Amino acid sequence: MGNQIKREFEKELDNILKYWTRYTVDGGNGGFYGRIDNHNTIDKLAVKGSVLNSRILWTFSAAYQYTQLPEHLAIAWRSFHYIEDFFIDKEFGGVYWSVDFTGKPLDTKKQVYAIAFAIYGITEFYKAVRHDEMLKLAKMLFGCIEEYSLDPINGGYLEAFSRDWTDLEDLRLSDKDANEKKTMNTHLHILEAYTNLYRVWPNEDLGKKIRDLLEVFDRYIIDKQTYHLNLFFDENWHSKSKIISFGHDIEASWLLLEAAEVLGDKNLIDKFKLLGVEMATSTIGGLDKKGGLNYELEVGLWNKEKHWWVQAEAMVGFLNAFQISGKHIFYDRFEECWQFIKQYILDHQNGEWFWGLNEDFSVMPGQDKVGFWKCPYHNARASLEIIKRLNC
Repeated sequence: MGNQIKREFEKELDNILKYWTRYTVDGGNGGFYGRIDNHNTIDKLAVKGSVLNSRILWTFSAAYQYTQLPEHLAIAWRSFHYIEDFFIDKEFGGVYWSVDFTGKPLDTKKQVYAIAFAIYGITEFYKAVRHDEMLKLAKMLFGCIEEYSLDPINGGYLEAFSRDWTDLEDLRLSDKDANEKKTMNTHLHILEAYTNLYRVWPNEDLGKKIRDLLEVFDRYIIDKQTYHLNLFFDENWHSKSKIISFGHDIEASWLLLEAAEVLGDKNLIDKFKLLGVEMATSTIGGLDKKGGLNYELEVGLWNKEKHWWVQAEAMVGFLNAFQISGKHIFYDRFEECWQFIKQYILDHQNGEWFWGLNEDFSVMPGQDKVGFWKCPYHNARASLEIIKRLNC
C-alpha cells in the first residue's frame, strides 16, 4: 500500500509542477502572472505578491533537489531573479508586499510574514545551487526581522511596519485577520524560515532564536487545555481570539517538531513529539465524515469550507503523528484525507487543486487557481514530504 501511495504522490507532484510551468510564466513582463482563475483564464494585469513568488521559489527549488530536472531549476532561477530585482527593497531592506504587473512597487509595507517567506524560498534555492549571493541575501532579511520586528521585552515578533520600518495602524495580513501586534501565523512562518536557514547556516545566535520561538509556541500559542493554537495576541501575549484554525493546528504539529529536530535537541524533540500527537488528536475533531478537514470553528459556529491548503497540511500532520506514535488512527486519517482530495479537491479537467469546497461539497465559486494566496507550496510540499516519509 505504501509504495502505491508513494507513486500517486510522485505523479501528483509532477502534475502540480507541470501546471505552474505551463500556465504561470509571464513572458511579457517577467516573473509569474498574479492571477489565474479556475478555468485557467489569465489576468495579465493582476497584482504580483511577494508571498506567492517566494512560495514558487521554494517549491521549484525543493522540487529540483528531488527531480534534478533542468526545467525545475529554470523556474527557480526565474523566481529568484524576479524577487531579487523587484521585491527586495534596496534602500530600506526587507521585501515589498506587492508590485504591479510590470514589477513597479505597489504596496511597500514590510509584512514580517512576507519577509519570512522570502528567507524560506531563498534558503531552499541556496540548498539547490549553493551560490553565496543567496545566503548573503537570506542573512540580510534575517537581520531585518531581528532589528525591527523582535520584541526584546516580551519576546516574539511584531507583525508589520511601513516601508521605512515605522509603525503602521493596519497590521493585518488580510481582511479576515484581527488587527493585532502579534499572530500565530507570522510566528509559525518565521520559525519555518529560520529552521531552513539554520540548515545551511548553523549559526549559534540563529539557533537561539529558533529555541526562543519554540518556547513562545509552548508558553503562549499552544492552548494546553485543548491543544489548539491561539491565533492573535497583543504585545503582552494576551490572547485576542477564540477561533480554532484546524489547518494551522495540524501544520504546526509537524513544523514545530521539524524545528526541534534540526536543532538536534533531544529534550525539545521529545516535547514536540508529544505535543504534535496531542495537536493531531485535537485536529481529528475538525474532520467531516468524508475525510475532509473543516476550515474553522469559532465559539460553536462552524466554517465547514474545505480549503486546499488545509487538506494538504492535514495529510502531512496525520502521517507525522502516525510515525511518532505508531497509532493507526492517524494513518487512516491520512489516507482518508488523500482520498478526499482526489475526489473533491483535484481539478481533473483544468489541472492543479481547487481553492476549496463549500459545506455542500460544491466548488467555491470565484476563487483563484493561482493568486495572491493560491500557490504551489502547500500541495507540492505535502507531496515531497509524504514521498520522503514513505521512503523511510
